[in-house]
Amino acid sequence: MTPLLTPQVLVSAYANGIFPMAEHRTDTDVFWVDPRKRGVLPLDGFHISRSLRKTLRSQKFLVTFNEDFQGVVAGCADRAETWINDMLVSLYSQLHSDQLAHSIEVWEEDTLVGGVFGIALGGAFFGESMFSTRTDASKVALACLVDRLNAGGFTLFDTQFITPHLASLGGIEITRASYRQMLKKALDEKAVFIAAPEGADGQSLLQRNAQTS
Repeated sequence: MTPLLTPQVLVSAYANGIFPMAEHRTDTDVFWVDPRKRGVLPLDGFHISRSLRKTLRSQKFLVTFNEDFQGVVAGCADRAETWINDMLVSLYSQLHSDQLAHSIEVWEEDTLVGGVFGIALGGAFFGESMFSTRTDASKVALACLVDRLNAGGFTLFDTQFITPHLASLGGIEITRASYRQMLKKALDEKAVFIAAPEGADGQSLLQRNAQTS
């Protein structure tokens, strides 16, 4: 059994390059993960595809920040196979109350249709999970998250692993040693998760990222 975790233990783990996962939703235990190959999304390399540009311009979704953290975590855990158990849900909620965990919500009218959440320490952001029930909703969430991280002075966006979805958006794999070097530097930096800048709509986001292909 894993000793009872506290938010402080969890923060220390992230700062040392490891993170917890559960085998499944009903498991009462977690295990620690330290991948040989680490997924990261370079903050200057996010790829906005033609279809995503079209979605952002359409303004079909409303994006909010830290408005429904619990809803995003619940959406991420609401799948047949999930590593998010009740212990982790509680810990993430505590870190959110401590202003260390943040979420981006994507809405279609009054319905939460996508989002992403993670933990911020220094200049590092540890992306935990994302979900989507509408086409492009999770991509919109990630685009807005990258925009916020750049504006807030973050230098490391840790995605833990790389999936085809993340790779299509610019995610890459690096070695454990390279990740540790990046993490050490990022933790010494000061960054702020800014809720929303002036011009937080999709069109303004595209203008700020006009160099992205």
